[in-house]
Amino acid sequence: MTEQHDLVVYGATGFVGALTAAYLAEHAPAGTRIGLAGRSLSKLEAARRRLPAAAREWPLLVADTADAAALDRLAAATRVLVTTVGPYARYGMPVVEACARAGTHYADLTGEVLFHRDAIDRVDALARESGARIVHSCGYDSVPSDLGVLMLHERAVADGAGELTDVNLIATARGGFSGGTIDSMRAQVEAVAADPSRRRVVGDPHALSPDRAAEPMPAQPSDFPAPARRGPRSTWTAPFVMASYNTRVVRRSNALLGWGYGRSLRYGETMGLGTGPAAAVAAVGVTAGLGAVLAGFGTAPTRAVLDRLLPKPGAGPSEQARAAGWFRMDIEAATSSGRRYQARVAGTGDPGYAATAVMLGESGLCLALDGERLPDRSGSLTPATAMGGVLVERLRAAGHTYTVKPG
Repeated sequence: MTEQHDLVVYGATGFVGALTAAYLAEHAPAGTRIGLAGRSLSKLEAARRRLPAAAREWPLLVADTADAAALDRLAAATRVLVTTVGPYARYGMPVVEACARAGTHYADLTGEVLFHRDAIDRVDALARESGARIVHSCGYDSVPSDLGVLMLHERAVADGAGELTDVNLIATARGGFSGGTIDSMRAQVEAVAADPSRRRVVGDPHALSPDRAAEPMPAQPSDFPAPARRGPRSTWTAPFVMASYNTRVVRRSNALLGWGYGRSLRYGETMGLGTGPAAAVAAVGVTAGLGAVLAGFGTAPTRAVLDRLLPKPGAGPSEQARAAGWFRMDIEAATSSGRRYQARVAGTGDPGYAATAVMLGESGLCLALDGERLPDRSGSLTPATAMGGVLVERLRAAGHTYTVKPG
């Protein structure tokens, strides 16, 4: 394959796509061949005009997700395709299939278990044959979780501390979920409503396993735990909306590494809300509110009400609001030797928008420019198994925190 581009951003006219393109314009090394892709030339031209000066001459590529031939041409023209076009269950499969056929590395922002499972089944073997690295979930879903647990594993191995056993993540953040994330949640609920048999996939803690029959069977933590105090500071926690997806990605990484983290790994995620009485009240409120939203997506009348209230895809907060956001994930791990470790992953910027643009942009650059340093793997991968410590280095250089210590 002779590529014309190192990296193409597909969905550059959307909100997060534009943020990712702007990040690349400001941070990609000089000489990196970057293109912008979407289904409308006029919208691409308008989007390019709003980008920093470094992007003003970037080529524009037109491809609709319904046009297989155009997608094949797009995939063949670049070493790496990063896509923000979702919900991925509706629009993503033709794109990932085109990349797998072409041997083009791929990164997306999906948080949809059903799409991820379907993509594994459809393209894993093809991508391994073509040499493509197909890497899902390269944003706030699920880079911090996936790389954080990988670092804990690597530290435990380096110290001779044995396997990971019980690992728990507490997420705290300032910022909101993107309209695209909400639309993906909606699409998945609708898919289950249309085919109730798929509910088993959504509820399976090992839904993304490469070999479900070989999975060890320690009971996994609930994705929807009751409010509780957790961690060394007795932080009040509530269910974390991304836990039902992030945990599956981490478990897939473990399985792809031959269950290297540990066959007894139990991994869970919650949202941290503070330590005082107000935090206890908030934990109860968040638990009830999240349950109501998820239930509301399940019926047409309440879904229509939520559609009017929740963020719309393609829109997002102001630049000032994005800059004021931040995220932090504290991960505690026990090991089979009895030693314990703590990891922290943190960054500035609204997690669903600004921080995600950094993660996706650096993932794209990692796949495009760091190939000789990456693990020798292809197929349907995760951030940890496709890029691992190389991506950690990039994100640290971009200002994010990735640390591990005994504790």
